[in-house]
Amino acid sequence: MAQVLEFKLPDLGEGLTEAEIVRWLVEVGDVVAIDQPVVEVETAKAMVEVPCPYGGVVTARFGEEGSELPVGAPLLTVAVGATDASSASPGDDGAAAEEPSGGSGSGSGSGSGNVLVGYGTGAPAARRRRIRPEWNTAPAAPAAPAVVSAPSRPAPVAVAVAVGEVNGRQGPVAVVSPLVRRLARQHDIDLRGLTGSGPDGLILRADVDSAIRQAGEAGAVTEAAARTAAEPVVAAAPTLQVGAAAPATAERIPLRGVRGAVADKLSRSRTEIPDATCWVDADATELMAARAAMNAASGPSGGPKVSVLALLARICTAALARYPELNSTVDTAAREIVRLPGVHLGFAAQTERGLVVPVVRDAHTRNAESIGAEIARLTELARTGKLSPAQLTGGTFTLNNYGVFGVDGSTPIINHPEAAMLGVGRIMPKPWVHKGELAVRQVVQLSLTFDHRVCDGGTAGGFLRYVADCVEQPAVLLRTL
Repeated sequence: MAQVLEFKLPDLGEGLTEAEIVRWLVEVGDVVAIDQPVVEVETAKAMVEVPCPYGGVVTARFGEEGSELPVGAPLLTVAVGATDASSASPGDDGAAAEEPSGGSGSGSGSGSGNVLVGYGTGAPAARRRRIRPEWNTAPAAPAAPAVVSAPSRPAPVAVAVAVGEVNGRQGPVAVVSPLVRRLARQHDIDLRGLTGSGPDGLILRADVDSAIRQAGEAGAVTEAAARTAAEPVVAAAPTLQVGAAAPATAERIPLRGVRGAVADKLSRSRTEIPDATCWVDADATELMAARAAMNAASGPSGGPKVSVLALLARICTAALARYPELNSTVDTAAREIVRLPGVHLGFAAQTERGLVVPVVRDAHTRNAESIGAEIARLTELARTGKLSPAQLTGGTFTLNNYGVFGVDGSTPIINHPEAAMLGVGRIMPKPWVHKGELAVRQVVQLSLTFDHRVCDGGTAGGFLRYVADCVEQPAVLLRTL
């Protein structure tokens, strides 16, 4: 007889207390192996796949995509020992009920005990199989004892296979990105009615955005027509007052996930840290020339190119070695300034999920090429939503290149609990006095926001002046290489 085990949302670490369900990877009736990923969740710091520690048949799921669950809430139930051939219903092909490799075994209630990505038993995930594989019927869940729901327990979601006419053929909806599905769900867009502009009819975000705009225009026209039909005809139209705002319904956006985490951290930074900002314009012409020379020397196949951000990051690590006060944090409980031994350099990266700050570990031990390669690797993980919580925490100093947005300057907000952040504006041609004559040079504005508790303006100014000197004369940096 099958034993029904309940799998709860595990503690994902880093002090996280809740997670949002982005995408279910299994359906009711699927056979899962031990440590097979069953759901993709988004926390305040990363998007991760959660593996199930049990092997068996999924009998129920708790929570819909887009809903938020606290740590310890039920995720799904698994019937362990119900995957033998005798449990297959009539009409199945027999092979559909084979136990996956690495399963828990018939009648075994044991699991791996591992629930985090990267901590599995190492058994390969088996191919997903269904008890009822027909396309047009919902998967039938095996018989399981009834579970009494507590008031705080989310209701199980019965899932049917999404089938419809898509681009003239029967089959699942042609969409891969969970962000696209969530956007469509939030705006009540039926993906089966869209024609994808991607490869093989893949539905992209641009297709959903277009459908949202069309739905909004159609809704406005319908509302206007209904209002016109309902209103009586009057002799004269009412006079509109100049400056009067048109009535509108305010949109409420929940502060959760990445946006909620950013809001909490920035609010805490401004509440706890007495920050100050200083800035300077620097002539980056020589830095750009040095970068061009380095990339030219590497040749067409000499490895990845060195980016401006990588050079600035290397300059920051050299400046922090001279001014360690800015590589510190404040222990408010002990009323102590804690100077940190190593530089873990964070850099701001804008993604579809919002602003994230990946961390380059031990940046003080790396050269510009190594820092650049790590920045490129972490940026790609950020864009695909695969950064782990550990890769987003533990920074000691942050570099923010907002020049990529086409702006010259800003006043950065310190990434709590760090003590400083360097902001870099766009590098652009400007009039500049060079060697006593007016010339057109590549100029950049550098802004340093610092915690006034860890140092005074003299230290902050010395740090920023050293960074500017290295930008204007890269040879200055050779002393520390």
